[in-house]
Amino acid sequence: MLKNEWDNSKYPIVPGHEIVGVVTEVGSKVEKVKVGDNVGVGVLVGSCRKCDSCTNDLEQYCPSHIGTYSTTYSDGTTTYGGYSNLMVANEHFVLRWPENLPMEAAPLLCAGITTYSPLKYFGLDKPGLSIGVVGLGGLGHMAVKFAKAFGCNVTVISTSPSKEEEALKHLGADKFLLSNNPEHIQGAMNTLDGIIDTVSAVHPLLPYLGMLKPHGKHVIVGAIPQPLEMPVFPLILGRKTIAGSAMGGMKETQEMLDFAAKHNITPDVEVVAMDCVNTVLERLVKSDVKYRFVLDMGKK
Repeated sequence: MLKNEWDNSKYPIVPGHEIVGVVTEVGSKVEKVKVGDNVGVGVLVGSCRKCDSCTNDLEQYCPSHIGTYSTTYSDGTTTYGGYSNLMVANEHFVLRWPENLPMEAAPLLCAGITTYSPLKYFGLDKPGLSIGVVGLGGLGHMAVKFAKAFGCNVTVISTSPSKEEEALKHLGADKFLLSNNPEHIQGAMNTLDGIIDTVSAVHPLLPYLGMLKPHGKHVIVGAIPQPLEMPVFPLILGRKTIAGSAMGGMKETQEMLDFAAKHNITPDVEVVAMDCVNTVLERLVKSDVKYRFVLDMGKK
């Protein structure tokens, strides 16, 4: 969004859509939260609340959904995100923050729900299923943690040999494969029930479709700006599915937070002061973070 890579940014921008803080004031009709509560605001701050998606708790698919920053709010003003000392939000889009979740677990509000939701929706949350996770970054490491908590057997698929130890020893994945190693790919053919693909750059789908069992599902959650080439015959001959998924609605996001709190699932983060934001952005470009930066507005 900062670089307008999706051609929809509105400047000036105040970024930030994984926001956790303390309620300091509430309107006279607010019932959901009270002053002093720890709360979160994720990717959405508005939707029409009337369409089929909204009435089925899928606000993220509302045609009129309003993003937390760099979009236009219902009153015509531009929305500004969490790189700030305070924000105002409609209570419907404010989430209760579980007591035992640290505030620095804020990336659950995007990276967490973006991986939790497809695992649940596509039935990839059953104990014993074999799940592949493509890419081991901010989204990928959360996909591994949730899939393991569901009791799945998890295979991390990456182009970086250096991530093998991290995947197996730190995150608890069961297997690690290099996507650019033909022997690894061949050995994994027809072994996976589903794949969560978190890579946000153009990459071939054919090797991953070959890893899927018949009826397997390849779910793309990485926001790739360019079109991908889709091989048809593996889909037809195995009744396989390529699908996409975006975030989650408010009900499911709260469900995810409660699940994370119950199972002690938190993102791996580095907490930094707001004064360091420009340095942090430079490090992000170099992928120099495991796996998310969290800006602490009160940290000096």
